[in-house]
Amino acid sequence: MRPSPTTVPPSVRCAPVLLAGTLAATALTCAPATGAEPAAPTASAASMASMASTASTTSTASAASAAGVDFVDIKGDGGITLKANVALPSGAAEHPARAYPLIVLPTSWATPQIEYLAQARKLADSGYVVVSYNSRGFWQSGGEIEVGGPEDIADASRVIDWALAHTPADKDRVGMGGVSYGAGISLLAAAHDPRVKAVTALSGWADLIGSIYSGRTQHLQAAGLLGGTGELTGRPSPELRQVLKNFLGSNLDKEDEMIAWGEKRSPATYLKEINANGTAVMLGNAWSDSIFPPNQYADFFEKLRGPKRLEFRPGDHATAEATGLLGLPNDTWSHAHRWFDRYLKGERNGIEGERPVQLKSRTTGAYEGYAGWKDVPSGARTLALDERRELTAGKDSGANGGTLFLTGLLDQFLKLPPVVSVPLLPRSRAAVWESPRQAEATRVRGTATLHTTVTSTAKSGTFYAYLYDVGPLGTGKLITHAPYTFHDRAPGKPFAVDLELFSTAYDVPEGHKLAVVVDTADPLYAEHNPDGARLAFSSPDGDPSRVRVPTGGDR
Repeated sequence: MRPSPTTVPPSVRCAPVLLAGTLAATALTCAPATGAEPAAPTASAASMASMASTASTTSTASAASAAGVDFVDIKGDGGITLKANVALPSGAAEHPARAYPLIVLPTSWATPQIEYLAQARKLADSGYVVVSYNSRGFWQSGGEIEVGGPEDIADASRVIDWALAHTPADKDRVGMGGVSYGAGISLLAAAHDPRVKAVTALSGWADLIGSIYSGRTQHLQAAGLLGGTGELTGRPSPELRQVLKNFLGSNLDKEDEMIAWGEKRSPATYLKEINANGTAVMLGNAWSDSIFPPNQYADFFEKLRGPKRLEFRPGDHATAEATGLLGLPNDTWSHAHRWFDRYLKGERNGIEGERPVQLKSRTTGAYEGYAGWKDVPSGARTLALDERRELTAGKDSGANGGTLFLTGLLDQFLKLPPVVSVPLLPRSRAAVWESPRQAEATRVRGTATLHTTVTSTAKSGTFYAYLYDVGPLGTGKLITHAPYTFHDRAPGKPFAVDLELFSTAYDVPEGHKLAVVVDTADPLYAEHNPDGARLAFSSPDGDPSRVRVPTGGDR
């Protein structure tokens, strides 16, 4: 039942090269084994974890085949070729009548088809047929990049069809999973193909617009990175190029079109179908994911009605999965394997009896279990924003959300979030409110919310809200933040704003303060503040401004 060796393409050698000055980017230099000259290096930072897999995979395709992985061509939607690899359980050829559960793994954004080799082999060794394929439009696969569009969804079903026809896969035990782009495609496929019984969606998206356009603010670094790496490693569709042009160029005349485009590619749009199919869904993400923030996954999780699990850990986009893609021990992947074992093999391994929300604290590194996302906070603290503050818009104060990938990695491995000296923040550029010193430690758990009243001298504007842990020397460590943009407001007329900050799990030590900082410039995001504009933040008697900080008890 092993796929025919005639379908194996020429072997490819890939060597990773770290791009100077870009910790998040990895270049791949690939050359056909026939001795052709290497292609130019290409940057791919959309998935740190996917790149990590390349570092451990320097064997040729023929060597991989000898180790139990075959490289094959699969016909995708519209007749394009999808480059794929197949791993079978040992002994599958000797038991042709036996059917094994199937797992399909679409590759992450801008990554080659060898991304999941280490995990595919582990899954095959435990009794799965595993098919990983290069998503359309990237590397050697045909077609154009459609960002989870109808073609990508159809491709996933074609790969399942192929696996059922060419491998000893069981049609009644089909799962999908992946990291980043692969996670999003897996969730979308589960909504459209009822054969998909279980999904592990790691560092993915449920709401594309809520991810890179939260607070109606373009996440510039994230969108720019995705667009750039897409051009370097694949063939973006004309539609994608136009959407990115409108998005990065702040073309508000096309905003409704961009939102409709994103909704079509958001698993949350098809929640009813996923629930009707009863798919068992495991979601995993990082607290500091700079491409797909955790809030949108938490909202999606709460609305799922089938078996479900939500895991948040310290780190940035796809960094929690990185060591697993190298084949090293990794919590995220071990939990994903247990999820598949439970819902594809039917094993009673205990995962169904664990609390479905598992959070790893950024401060302690310990896991905490909760019955649901709404159960994460056990209380709340309210910080009154009771004095009027007025700012010169568009001027950087020094407070910011950090740098794409680098910030999350430092927080994950060194517990070092972005820091500022709160006493030294220029008050003409930053509005600052501080709490009294905490008499006891404060465990921030969940989603902090801001409510305030804004008055602008211009009809459009942008501001960024930050929550800091301030130590005795005035050094503020970033707990969480979020952007907010408004348009078409009457200059000089106050209006209310409600804003969710990005969800987190962080412990503020006894004796420290909480500080709320608002400013109007942050390199992570677009800003829409006209020159000379001013923003004022007030607290009317009948509608006081405040930040609600969710707190948690011991777990």
